[in-house]
Amino acid sequence: MVTLTPLEAELLEIAGSVLDPELPVVTLRELGVLRAVHVRAADAVEVELTPTYTGCPAVEAMSLDIERALHAHGVREVTVRTVLSPAWSTDDISAEGRRKLREFGIAPPRVRAASEPVGVTLGPTRTLAPEPTADPGGAALEPIRCPHCGSTDTELLSRFSSTACKALRRCLDCREPFDHFKEL
Repeated sequence: MVTLTPLEAELLEIAGSVLDPELPVVTLRELGVLRAVHVRAADAVEVELTPTYTGCPAVEAMSLDIERALHAHGVREVTVRTVLSPAWSTDDISAEGRRKLREFGIAPPRVRAASEPVGVTLGPTRTLAPEPTADPGGAALEPIRCPHCGSTDTELLSRFSSTACKALRRCLDCREPFDHFKEL
């Protein structure tokens, strides 16, 4: 575990409070994409940011927002560096981030029982059959709950929604459509 200086901890809190540009109900810290803040000189900081997927178009906006927040706090030089290893995973989303997504109407990604890779399967876009209860690695998956009524009786309408990291689903009880943040 890396020990932060008090200044690094303060700057990490400021950078971490920046809202995600695509999901403005969660902060970059809650989303788990903000990895570190390193003080390099008296007024120079390097920030490590891991995108939710390679090529994520929001990285530029995130970087600019982090720079603005730290400049407003008096840091003269801010460098935001994209770090791809370790890769971001939906396991990095905090409990608070998951709660905020649910309250916003987006089903958060399911929590896996083990740190196994998430298997990817291709098939029909609409499924009326029950979702698998385990990923190909054997890890147990909780059902996808409707963020509106809490029902687990949902169907997949499209593997892609407003962003590539979300799928479009519909609740078969309340009939409301909703986004589901895919497990990665």
